[in-house]
Amino acid sequence: MESGKKWFLISLALALLFIGYAGAGYSMRASDTAPFCGSCHVMYEAVRSHQASIHANVACNECHAPQDSLESKMMFKTKAGMSDLFVNTFGTVPDVVSAKQATKDVVNSNCMGCHTMTVLNINTQSKAYCTDCHRQVPHLRSNPIALRRVADE
Repeated sequence: MESGKKWFLISLALALLFIGYAGAGYSMRASDTAPFCGSCHVMYEAVRSHQASIHANVACNECHAPQDSLESKMMFKTKAGMSDLFVNTFGTVPDVVSAKQATKDVVNSNCMGCHTMTVLNINTQSKAYCTDCHRQVPHLRSNPIALRRVADE
């Protein structure tokens, strides 16, 4: 292979790698936001209640995805996203969306990570999850279907 063609292929591969990396980074950021999460009809109530909470300035996946590494965050979001896509497309979506065990564990870990000083001053053994006592801090309780504002906005 001639030298010019070899360098062209190497440059093309590096450019594609950079574009893929930048695209993945953009996708990760965009899919962390409340507008992205709220774009699914079933998540509207959760996003609206989040916007009215004390955590409104925190991106959804700062709580709902692992923060320890990019790889674990990507794997978690991919698995959760594919599950959500499947249920929304082929399954029966429950009236009130409840977190799965893996999400509960991640959310609890993230609560404790952000609120380190608070955790030092309380007995964390009294309940399994922070949201057992603080359920309405990140999201308000869901309204009954008859009172939801989905059709209004």
